[in-house]
Amino acid sequence: MAASPEEILRNYWGFSGYKGSQERVIRSLQEGNDVLALLPTGGGKSICFQVPALAMEGICIVVSPLIALIQDQVQALKVKGIKAIGLTGGISQSDVDILLDNCIHGNYKFLYLSPERLQQPLVKERIQQMPVNLIAIDEAHCISEWGHDFRPAYRQCSVLRELHPNIPVIALTATATPKVAHDILLNLNMPQARVHKDSFNRKNIIFKVARRQDKDYAVKHILKNSTKSGIVYVRSRKDAETVSKTLNVNKITATFYHGGLSSLEKKKRLNEWLGNSVRIMVATNAFGMGVDKPDVAAIIHYQLPDSIENYYQEAGRAGRNGEQAQAILLTNDTDIERAKRQFLDTLPDVPYVKKVYGHLNTYFQIAYNEGIGEDFYVNLNSFCYRYSLNPGKTYATLKLLDQNGILSLMETSKETNKIQFIAHKEALFGWIGQHPKMGPIVQVVLRTYGGLFEFETKINLSLLSKKTKASEPFIDQTLKKLEKDGLARYKSTQHDLHFIYLKPREDEKTINTIAPHIEQLNITKQRKLQSLLNYVDNTQDCRIQLLLHYFGEKELEACGKCDVCTATKSQTASIQVKEGILRSLALGDKTSRELMKSMNLKEDDVLLSLRELLEDEELILKSNNTYGIK
Repeated sequence: MAASPEEILRNYWGFSGYKGSQERVIRSLQEGNDVLALLPTGGGKSICFQVPALAMEGICIVVSPLIALIQDQVQALKVKGIKAIGLTGGISQSDVDILLDNCIHGNYKFLYLSPERLQQPLVKERIQQMPVNLIAIDEAHCISEWGHDFRPAYRQCSVLRELHPNIPVIALTATATPKVAHDILLNLNMPQARVHKDSFNRKNIIFKVARRQDKDYAVKHILKNSTKSGIVYVRSRKDAETVSKTLNVNKITATFYHGGLSSLEKKKRLNEWLGNSVRIMVATNAFGMGVDKPDVAAIIHYQLPDSIENYYQEAGRAGRNGEQAQAILLTNDTDIERAKRQFLDTLPDVPYVKKVYGHLNTYFQIAYNEGIGEDFYVNLNSFCYRYSLNPGKTYATLKLLDQNGILSLMETSKETNKIQFIAHKEALFGWIGQHPKMGPIVQVVLRTYGGLFEFETKINLSLLSKKTKASEPFIDQTLKKLEKDGLARYKSTQHDLHFIYLKPREDEKTINTIAPHIEQLNITKQRKLQSLLNYVDNTQDCRIQLLLHYFGEKELEACGKCDVCTATKSQTASIQVKEGILRSLALGDKTSRELMKSMNLKEDDVLLSLRELLEDEELILKSNNTYGIK
C-alpha cells in the first residue's frame, strides 16, 4: 500500500505539516486536476510536486531551465534515498539512451530535464514509453515572453501534454505578474487548471532602499551589529571578491561566490556559509538557486538588479525561518545613471548577435552544419579582445543564445593545458636525468601522449596527477620549468565559460529564426528596468504595497516598517534634524559621518535630511565630500 502524502512529507522531509497552499495543491493533483501554483520564494514549491509524485506509481517528469538547479534538486533527492535522474549538458547520446532506459525500467521516481531536451526525438519517444504519473514545469514564468527569463524552448513543454494527455500538469513560479500567469495557462493548454496562489507578501521581511555614496561603509554599518547570516548581492566577480575582503578586514567573516570558481571551490564556500563558519556570502546572481538557509537575516543588494522579479526572488531568501529579516537595496544617483547606461549599452541587437555567433564559429573552427552536442570552453575577455568586442554586450549575447536554445551556457573555472617539445630528445632526456623530482613526471607525459615533438598537444593535469601521484600545481610547475629552460612550449589558459552547441552551425539562418524574440526581449527588459527604477525612486508609497501591486495583489495596509513608511512617521523629527545640521555646519564644513557623530543621530536620518537640504539648495556638497552652507 502506497504511503500517504503526509507520511511521505514526514518520512523524507521531516515536516509534520504543510505551509501555505501546499496541501491544496497536492490534493488538486491527486484528484487529477492541472494546477498553476503561484507561491513566494521560500514557499516550498518543489514539495508540491515531489510529494504527490512519490505517493503514486510511476515517474514524474520535471522541466527546469537551469543546469545548476537540476543538479541541486537531483542531488537533494538522492541524499533522501529517492531515485532521480537529471539530463544535463555534456552527456553523450549513448549515455542519454541508457538513462532514459533506466527511467522506463529502473523504478526511478523523477526525470529532470531542460526544455531543449524536449526537441530531441529520442527523448520524446522514450518519455512516451514511461509510466508518467505527473508533469511539473518549474520556473514556469520562462514560458511567457512577458516573463523576466523568457526561454522560447519552454513553449515546447506543451508537447508533454500530447505524449501523456491524461496526466495532470503542475506549473510553478514565484515571480508571475497576472499577464505572465495568463500566458502560462494559455501556452500549456490548461484552461481548467486550479490556480492556487499564496500572497507574495513576506511580512517578516522589511524592505528598504538606501541612498549611500559610500556603499562599503553602508554594508559594514548594516552588518556589524548583528551575529546573524546574510547575503550581499553584487553584479561582478571583482566586486564579490573586493567586498568580501573589505568585510573580513573589518572583522565580519565573509566569503565570496561567483561563476568563475571551480565546482570544488563553490561547494567549499557554500558549506562554510551553510555551516556558519563564515557569516556573510558575497555573491553574484550565480548564487542562490536551490539554496535554502532558513536563518538569513539580511539580503543586501550592493548594486541595482535587472528587474523587480529578480530583486524580489533574491530578497525572498531572507527570513525563511519566519523571524524578522531585512532586504536593503543600496543605490545613489551615480549608480542609477551608470546602471541605465550599462544596461542599454549591453542590450545586443540582431546584427551584433550574428557577429558574435559568427566569431564563435570561426574561433572554434566549426564547419557548416556541424557542432551540435559538442563542448567548448572559452575565456570571455580573451575572446572579446581577439575580435574587439564589448565583454558585457558579448556575455549578454551568449546568455541570449542560451535562452533561445542555440547553445547551453554555463559559467565555469577550467584550465586548458597544451605542450609541445621543441628540443632534441637527447637534450630532453639529459634534463630528465638532471631533475630527479621533475623528471619522472615528464616521462609519464611522454608515455601518455603521442606526437608531442610534432604538434601542440592538449594534456590533462588531473589525469597526470593520478598517474604520477604528484599534485597538479607541481606538474604545472614542472612544465613551466621545461619552458623556461627552452625545451618546450607550454600554454595554460583559464576558461570562464563552457557551452554546448544545441543546434548545428547554419550562420545567419540560425539567428534569423530567433530575431523576433531578440527584439521583443530587449523591449521587455527595458520595461522591467524602468519598473525597477520607479520602485527605487519612489518616496510616497509603502515598499511592499508597490511590490505586491506589481505582482497583481492589492495589499490594503501599509507595512509601517519600510523606509518610506518610517520616513513618513518621522517628518516632524526630520525638521529638527535639518535645523541641527544647519547649526552644526554654520561652525564649519563637515562630512556626513562627522555630522552623525557630533549630533548623535542615526545614519538614515542624517542622510535623508542632507539629501533634502541639497535638493532645496540650502547646502552644497564639496569636492572633498564635505557639506557646507550655500
